[in-house]
Amino acid sequence: MAFDDMMSATNISASGLATERMRMEVLANNIANANSTRTEGGGPFRRQEVVFAAVLDKHLHAGGGRGAQGLGGVRVEGVVDDPSPFNRVYNPGHPDADAQGYVSMPNVRLPMEMVNLISASRAYEANLKVLQSFRQMAEQALSLLRGSS
Repeated sequence: MAFDDMMSATNISASGLATERMRMEVLANNIANANSTRTEGGGPFRRQEVVFAAVLDKHLHAGGGRGAQGLGGVRVEGVVDDPSPFNRVYNPGHPDADAQGYVSMPNVRLPMEMVNLISASRAYEANLKVLQSFRQMAEQALSLLRGSS
């Protein structure tokens, strides 16, 4: 096993950490703006989602010598607006109410955002655990090598 192959596991986990951190930031922004009825662009805040893309690792494998593509982690492809409709709430005293007294509220549903935030947090923890396990195995391997010389 080549050193690059050993390090690919850490690179995959590190990419997972970075993307899940970005996902948590976007989710926190959604939660923070759950009641924002006025934005710079006009209208209520529109919920955002992170789009992930798989990163393919292109290298030659020793068995057969043909080019193969293996997983190389994940990256953030972009942050997109959720096209779902805004929630309309009757509140005639609100400064952003229309002529009928309805206010367009952000399309953020707090229970969904919290579930997504927990999911992102667990994925972040799993990637972190992989990195910690790799570090422990590498330290044990070095310790064995030092002891045998």
